[in-house]
Amino acid sequence: MTHSAPLTQLRKVREALLTLHKTLLDSERVGYEATVGPIPSPNHFLRLLSSDPWFAWLQPLSRLIVTIDEALDQRIPLSTAEMEKLLQQTRRLLVASEEGHGFSRSYFEAFQRDPDVVFAHSRVSLLLR
Repeated sequence: MTHSAPLTQLRKVREALLTLHKTLLDSERVGYEATVGPIPSPNHFLRLLSSDPWFAWLQPLSRLIVTIDEALDQRIPLSTAEMEKLLQQTRRLLVASEEGHGFSRSYFEAFQRDPDVVFAHSRVSLLLR
């Protein structure tokens, strides 16, 4: 595999993770608004994302995306090993588990309530092969 193949894969995975992240945010927002009430503005939603426990489980995915972005933006190109490490981190994080805790449990619950989450996850999974 050439150096450009893992780089292309990492960039595609990043794009798919952004789609997955947005899908999860949209899904969680629907649940939040059904339970708590409407979110009055985009700024209020942004504050909720950073401080409300309802959305806290999404932080590991947000951090992973930031980590990938920072790695791709470095002046010194990533080595193949560094790219593979980021892809492995992604594989480890995106595990839905009914018996799990934190991210894996909430991710499982998102799968159960929203087919769009399953489709977005499938896209990332295909790219991680």
